[in-house]
This record gives sequence, structure tokens and C-alpha cells, in this order.
Amino acid sequence: MLLEIDANNPQPHRISRLVDILKSDGVIAYPTDTTYGIGCSIFSRKGLERIYQAKQRDRKKPFSFICSDLSEVSRYARLTDIAFRVLRRCLPGPYTFVLEASREVPNLLTTKQRTVGIRIPDNRICMAIVRELGAPIVTTSANLSGEEPVGDPLEIERQFGSRLDIIVDGGLLLTDVSSVISLTNDQFEILRKGAGDLSGFQS
Repeated sequence: MLLEIDANNPQPHRISRLVDILKSDGVIAYPTDTTYGIGCSIFSRKGLERIYQAKQRDRKKPFSFICSDLSEVSRYARLTDIAFRVLRRCLPGPYTFVLEASREVPNLLTTKQRTVGIRIPDNRICMAIVRELGAPIVTTSANLSGEEPVGDPLEIERQFGSRLDIIVDGGLLLTDVSSVISLTNDQFEILRKGAGDLSGFQS
């Protein structure tokens, strides 16, 4: 089911509807500042399993998640002074930062090294969802594993259908991906080149 939401002024009653779905172990597709993502609350084990199944994704690959602001990031990850300055400079933006996870993060979302990928996208719809939910949401591109990301809500509906509870129509988007940058131990490492300026992370 498609739910149209204004990209510039997300309608509060429609955001509330999405949040109600997420609080009930729901899975939704939503826009980010790169392409469309699929997500659930990070505390919904049932939702996480549904996403793995829908994407046909290897369960050894954990998902990243979206926080509302740096204060929320600091609850779920260890932020050193250097990491804080980097995130404050780059976010909101098209980056995923890999950081050391805190004990608040469910095990399904951490690597063996106890790290997590965290985003704060520059998109009003997904940020409104996270703020009203009061907890981070999973972010993974809206595509089957190994295939190209999808920027058209109608195509997402065709591919996933009833495997998602609702698909936000926030307009057509590019099909870029976020750049992934590790900041563990205060060492910069570009893990994936995507959207965003990476010149400040290259030696």
C-alpha cells in the first residue's frame, strides 16, 4: 500500500500512522537523502526477521540504523571527541558512520566486533518518523540483496508487495547509496564510496 507524504512538509497525521505501524512490529519503505530504504524499529526482532526474509539477505550482515540527532547517536554508540566533531560536521547527510556499539544496541544489529552503522539522513520524512517513534529505525536499501537500489515507490511496491506493511511515496529519488566510513579507534577508513564529499577522509 502506498502512502503519499509531502517531502517538504510531512503531514503529522500520516507520520503518526507510520509510527503506529512500526510500534506493532511493522515494516515500511521510506525515502532518505540517497534512495528509498526499508526499515522497522531497531527493537522489533520480528520486524528485523521480516526484512531479512523480504530482501533475501544474509543474516550474517547486520543492518545500519537511523538516529534523530547526535544526542541519540551517543546513546547507541561510543562517540569520542574526534568522532563527535566529524559527525557534527557531516550530518545530516548521505553518510553511514561505523562506530563502536553501546550496550543499548540489539545484538542483531552489531558485528562480531561490536560495531554499528549509524545514519542521520537529510530527509524530512524519515527524520519525522524517527523523532515521533522515539527510537532509531533500521535502514537498508529498498532492493533485493545484490540488486540495484530502487528510487520509485511504484517499483518497490511491485518488488515487495505484501511483504511490507506500507510504502511511503515521497516522490522519485536517485538510486545512490550512502558512503560508509569507519571511525572506530578514531581512524578514518572509507568502506564504501557513495554519495557525499569524501575528500576530508582521504589521505
